[in-house]
Amino acid sequence: MIEIRRVFTHVEHIHHEFGPRADTPLVRGAIGAVLTNPFAGRYEPDILPMMALLDPVGVDMAHQLHAAMDVPLEQIATYGKGAIVGADGELEHGALWHVPGGYAMRELLGWKGSRVAYTQGVAEEKSGQPANALSIVPSTKKVGPPGAALDVPLTNINASYVRGQFDAIEVRVPGAPAADEIVFILAMSTGYRVHARVGGLLAKDISKWDGLR
Repeated sequence: MIEIRRVFTHVEHIHHEFGPRADTPLVRGAIGAVLTNPFAGRYEPDILPMMALLDPVGVDMAHQLHAAMDVPLEQIATYGKGAIVGADGELEHGALWHVPGGYAMRELLGWKGSRVAYTQGVAEEKSGQPANALSIVPSTKKVGPPGAALDVPLTNINASYVRGQFDAIEVRVPGAPAADEIVFILAMSTGYRVHARVGGLLAKDISKWDGLR
């Protein structure tokens, strides 16, 4: 049921946007795996068995993306996921990615590991706090033609209300998805927009450890 046809990785380093050059660039990365859609061209009432089969795909993609970004794991500050379904599929096929994609990154970032809170690329020990990667992984999906682009949302891994880290990365795989394919996407970044200055909660001020604030 799982056939990976292609894997596409994209990493960017953002130094400035109409302002002073950042001392440390924002690193944003995304990885898209192009899979055959086993349900293409027909309605399948029971698609859940595929979800479990996607678990190792998500784990492999999360590790590949981290390696491509080439930053210490503790510098990963935001994440997001998405899916682009080819024309012979349906939106629900992309929804199969919600659990495998999200928990792959949460596991990578310490969902069951050390009790660490991340601030703009700096690890700060928070003794007695919950495990890392507390916030829900934001997501988006659509049905689209070959070459379709998807804006994948990014939010802080521990508190969704960290306003300066609200972001998105545009992802497209040239020539994909074909009508019988799905592109499953993971995305991560090292934190704040280069010139973030609109206030709101800062990562260093996370206090409730409830995934929101």
